[in-house]
Amino acid sequence: MTSLRFHIRFPEDKIKEPIVYQIGHEFKVVTNVRRADVRETTGWMDLELTGDTAEIERAVDGLRKKGVAVDPIELNVVE
Repeated sequence: MTSLRFHIRFPEDKIKEPIVYQIGHEFKVVTNVRRADVRETTGWMDLELTGDTAEIERAVDGLRKKGVAVDPIELNVVE
């Protein structure tokens, strides 16, 4: 299993949607919120995804299709 971290940013119209929950159910990945700051008009999150590499890639694509910005976190080191 692979664990990779991503920084995701939510636009205002996506703040109240359960996007991380949906990704965890739509794809064979485990989601782990490492850090987050979500407010009424903006939000970001450092999210760790664990699973097969191909499934993580599908989950990242799914996040982007749901309208959030996704960037890999350098040095994807799991503590």
